[in-house]
Amino acid sequence: MLDEQFAREFAERYAEAWNSYDAERMEPLVTSDVVWLDPALPEPARGVEEVKDFMRRSWVAFPDLRFTPGPMWLDPHAPSMTWAWRMEGTHRGPIDPPGFAATGKRIDVDGIDVWDFADGRIERFRAYYDMAVLARQIGAMPPPGSPGERVGVLLQRTQARFTRR
Repeated sequence: MLDEQFAREFAERYAEAWNSYDAERMEPLVTSDVVWLDPALPEPARGVEEVKDFMRRSWVAFPDLRFTPGPMWLDPHAPSMTWAWRMEGTHRGPIDPPGFAATGKRIDVDGIDVWDFADGRIERFRAYYDMAVLARQIGAMPPPGSPGERVGVLLQRTQARFTRR
């Protein structure tokens, strides 16, 4: 099981790794075969090199990306913890994948991570945050109730009608 001091120090090192813009600082925090699930990824990143590549691509898209730590919770039955955070930045580069062009718009997104540990390192990582909020903030998705949303709904209904046939 994890103790509170380890969890606090680990979360601090994790936030510092992201906020340092140095992907190498993540390497001592994850196992070599880490499985990293994030809504921004089309499939899980597997292994430390893929995680570092994801971090670098995130910094290209949001060169001022910052994580602010929030509360954390320890699992009393397993070496696992949940960490809440706030992510802020300015969309100044492409988001690849899927290939969104920079908009210059700010993001401000809350989320949580669930970290499962092996030998004091993250072995399985799961991030949870609302990608629709992020997509709306960068302009990739129309605001609720807008004409753009109504057009999207019309297109979806048309596609559904043809799919059911």
